[in-house]
Amino acid sequence: MKLKKQALSFSNPLVPYKWDHLSANASGKYCIFNPHFFMNFGQIQQYEVFQPNGTHVFELTDEETKKVEDIFSRMQEEFDSEYKYKYDSLRNLVFELIHFGMKLQPAAVQQIQHGNASLRIASIFLELLERQFPIDEIHNSIQLRAASDFADQLNVHVNHLNRAIKEMTGKTTTQLIGERILQEAKLLLKHSSWNVSEVAYSLGFNEVTHFNNFFKKQLNQSPTQFRKGISS
Repeated sequence: MKLKKQALSFSNPLVPYKWDHLSANASGKYCIFNPHFFMNFGQIQQYEVFQPNGTHVFELTDEETKKVEDIFSRMQEEFDSEYKYKYDSLRNLVFELIHFGMKLQPAAVQQIQHGNASLRIASIFLELLERQFPIDEIHNSIQLRAASDFADQLNVHVNHLNRAIKEMTGKTTTQLIGERILQEAKLLLKHSSWNVSEVAYSLGFNEVTHFNNFFKKQLNQSPTQFRKGISS
């Protein structure tokens, strides 16, 4: 979207975005925090402004801009103060910003079009999946292996994720994960000197037998047979 004048924006590291400055006079204020800052202080990631299918940019009038600038000024004052509980106060101010932005959106347009939401969720899922590869250290192991793992990262219900992936790709979430793990398994067996157990661990299998069963189900041969076939 093209901003006419000024806006309040919320971003999440898991949601790809890009800013293009059309004016050399662009300026602004920002507040950066991580999930640990809000631990035991509410589920901040549940708010739509941080979710893949939410609205992240809210255009502001001059009057609204003054209100937002006031919140940021109060943040700076708290941060510079010696108040014992200043970080609790800062958390409250962040929530104030979130609710200020969300109230700007009329109820009639609060639901983004389903197709666009599904596309965004699928795109972020594929990016998270691909980001785990290639595996280049023997003691590394991928952390996201199940559909529920990705759903947790995206802050959506696993059924919501599965529907979006099926709608956008025609495949299930489990299929896409399995295909990418198999691709990496073949590369490691072909190009690395790691034994089968080490390859299995790096791909998130706790037991080598589980990896063997997974591999054989996909290619009708064991990892060892696959490796021997390459070298022969």
